[in-house]
Amino acid sequence: MDGRIFRRSGVARALVGFLLVAVLVAVGSAQPSSRAATAAAGPRPPNIVLILSDDQRWDTLGWMPNVERLLVAHGVTFTNAFVPNSMCCPSRVAILTSQYSHTSGVWANDWPNGGYLAFHGANSTIATWLQSAGYTTALIGKYLNQYRAAAFHGVVPPGWNRWVSFAADNGKHFNYWMTFNGQLRHYGDQVSDFSTDVLANQAVDFIRQTKGPLFLYFAPYAPHTPYDAPASDSCGPLGLYHSESWGEQDVSDKPPYVANSPWGPAQVAETRNIREGQCALTTGVDRSVGEIVSALQATNRLQNTMIVYMSDNGYMWGEHRLFHKSKPYDEAIRIPMVIRYDPMISAPRVDSHMVLNLDVAPTFAALGGAAAPGAEGRSLLPLLEGQQVPWRDTFLLEHSYGWDDGPNHAPDFCGLRTTNWMYTMYMGGAEELYDLRTDPAEMNNVAGLPSAQAQRDRMRAEVFRRCQPLPPRFHKT
Repeated sequence: MDGRIFRRSGVARALVGFLLVAVLVAVGSAQPSSRAATAAAGPRPPNIVLILSDDQRWDTLGWMPNVERLLVAHGVTFTNAFVPNSMCCPSRVAILTSQYSHTSGVWANDWPNGGYLAFHGANSTIATWLQSAGYTTALIGKYLNQYRAAAFHGVVPPGWNRWVSFAADNGKHFNYWMTFNGQLRHYGDQVSDFSTDVLANQAVDFIRQTKGPLFLYFAPYAPHTPYDAPASDSCGPLGLYHSESWGEQDVSDKPPYVANSPWGPAQVAETRNIREGQCALTTGVDRSVGEIVSALQATNRLQNTMIVYMSDNGYMWGEHRLFHKSKPYDEAIRIPMVIRYDPMISAPRVDSHMVLNLDVAPTFAALGGAAAPGAEGRSLLPLLEGQQVPWRDTFLLEHSYGWDDGPNHAPDFCGLRTTNWMYTMYMGGAEELYDLRTDPAEMNNVAGLPSAQAQRDRMRAEVFRRCQPLPPRFHKT
């Protein structure tokens, strides 16, 4: 069925009216810094490229030689980059809008507490902001979970000049549908159909064909499961993984969903399979990075382009006996983030500021001379310039579980991650508190200790103040 095209249905307008609702009206405060304003106001507005991998941990960039050579060696690597909600759809909404889940209403991947149908902010995203500022925009890859019905009716969200998105199953490596500005095309199971390469070719075409400033949102499905990369992309055996919290033996102080998690040979094998599968799939993503950078160079754009490489969330490899994401632990919420922008960054460096996926849209808006209405993040431009500016040391953790959260899913939770502490309160009453200064692996839950009561109470009160509204199921407990 490869190459079959279906034109958009006549009901598309009705679906747009039903699914895409109100414009966000709050006015954000993202403003370009001095050098960024000069760049944005000059004769050649800067180009912007976001490369967003799927389910990639922060500690796997060593698998990616192109990322290391072309981005890390020319940019700023943020070693404390996080997502407040470590699931695909909530994180991607945060990237598009710079809003926490309690603001956007997208808590999970599926209806009624998440997914495409719960997202009512499509009229005000980084795409609409930059398009209004004169940018030609493209989303190429994964959009939001449960977009399928809208895609099959030809719905293309506002703000995108070119739209090449997975239409069904929210993404696959083989045997998938994609929508090209409302027209559907099916790809099969040949090596040439590998979705990461198909999407990379589309991204390169967009760069080569576009005149003037561009914004490219490139979002391959890799290294998300299933781990069916082309055989040529295999990493081979990686050896036994180990960390302090991997297969944690005593989980009696953890919430029930952790304490009830099994651990044995099957889980050890699962760790190995996940790591080898993710490594193989990042090979294709790394190849895409090389092709995108080459296209920017060939079109004389590279020296005037901000390139951001990041993931939508982390992934657990058996830490605390857990797999998947959607948890408050560091392995799930910490992400890789590297930014290359040659006009601001003269030499590679590492930055330890606590940055979030919420900061991406305000950064792009500031660079492109656009407003960022409703943004809850901050522009990263001052950090890229090396300015000494006041910065956050705390952010909110939040999540509501959905059908695809995997086994041993976490109940709905809200919490706080600070420089020194992690606190989480769950639906049903369980709490966790870790002193990260002495326990960075989050092994010893001190929430019930009298010596930590004052710290727990302060953080609990702060969660109630910040997490408004609380996750959807809290009102039932």
